[in-house]
Amino acid sequence: MKNIGIIGTGHVGLVTGACFAKLGNNVICADNDSEKIKKLNQHILPFYEPGLNTIVEEEHKKERLLFTNSIEEVVKNSEVIFITVGTPSTENGKADLSYVEQVSIEIAKSLSNISKISSAKIYRLIVEKSTVPVLTGEWVKRTIELIVPTGIDFDIAANPEFLREGNAIKDFMEPDRIVVGTENERAKKIFQEIYSPIKSPIIFTDIKSAEIIKHASNSFLAMKISYINAISQICDKVGADIEMVAEGMGMDKRIGKSFLKAGIGYGGSCFPKDVKAFISIAKDIGYDFNLLKEVEHINKEQINIVIKKAQELLWNLKGKQIGILGLSFKPQTDDIRESPAIKIIQLLLKEDCIIKCYDPQAMENTKNILPNLIYCKTPYEVCKDSHLLIFATEWDEFKTLDFDKIKTLMKMPHIIDGRNFLDFKKLQKAGFIYKSIGKKTEGEK
Repeated sequence: MKNIGIIGTGHVGLVTGACFAKLGNNVICADNDSEKIKKLNQHILPFYEPGLNTIVEEEHKKERLLFTNSIEEVVKNSEVIFITVGTPSTENGKADLSYVEQVSIEIAKSLSNISKISSAKIYRLIVEKSTVPVLTGEWVKRTIELIVPTGIDFDIAANPEFLREGNAIKDFMEPDRIVVGTENERAKKIFQEIYSPIKSPIIFTDIKSAEIIKHASNSFLAMKISYINAISQICDKVGADIEMVAEGMGMDKRIGKSFLKAGIGYGGSCFPKDVKAFISIAKDIGYDFNLLKEVEHINKEQINIVIKKAQELLWNLKGKQIGILGLSFKPQTDDIRESPAIKIIQLLLKEDCIIKCYDPQAMENTKNILPNLIYCKTPYEVCKDSHLLIFATEWDEFKTLDFDKIKTLMKMPHIIDGRNFLDFKKLQKAGFIYKSIGKKTEGEK
């Protein structure tokens, strides 16, 4: 059992803190948002993640998971301190590291204050958990060294997260691998201890290699998505079936089946930000990452393809009522950051379309940026008098909708399946005009 501190209670920080507490550690999570901490102490989470609410409530009641506004309280009571603050993209694509810098300063100040009132030897392991550019660890170390007095002992490490929204608990408890970048054996032994309950391989590297692994991994997965989406455009033009193509590709063990699902593109807080950041990192060291630039371009183009398909179905979009089913960037989350659904809606609004929408979790977040849409309580309410339905997120509940009922509610029986997850044969049999992303359907040449 270790005393662990988490600074930042966003998705990564809260999941990490809750899971470490569930593994038997004493965890303190800090955040400068007083209202968020107040709600967390009442077991009210700032976002939706399946299973997380239960863990937070259980571990908080056991007093193994605590919440505070004080970074100094975290530093005082924790041997291992994870930095999990945001690193958003700036206008030029670089990662904004101002929050990481500020937390590093606060950690150093807290260590200095603690040393004034304690004669005991102080040691802390300070861990980058946020996604940061390579060389950030060196800056964190330098920043702390400039502030703390002689005699305070600390190590810096990098432990990038690979948590998928909607699947984060399982990803923490049963990861493919755990990546840790350390400076010495002392830090390595601490990581071996805190991760010992998790039966997954731990890859130990230097700090810079660990920092690159995160950006390289996410960028590669984004590239795989954009690649299959590029192939889907070819399939659309020649009448081939992208799902058959993906199946044939995925059976090759060198390629694999994962992330070969064509659709309207990737979104969320990770892939878009990390691709931009990796392009910027490469540029700063003198490498022009044209491959990743094209990955970005293809991802943006997928949105325009949906608008073109809508125009093919409806001719003129002005004044047409279009229903959007799914607002989050993926199922099992309320996250709409960089969501393809939101981008599609924004383009349709420019065409003077009337937008009705529904999502099981993401409507409140969407209302904050698009307050003038028609928000519906059920998918069927979205369908009423709509000329077209666009399925933008593959929530399971959409698969079992009563499409015979939906057809009677719509003005025109048009569907665009932006995730290729619906039973198109069933829809065509029910009388719908169905379009997908690179998927050949009956009646098409």
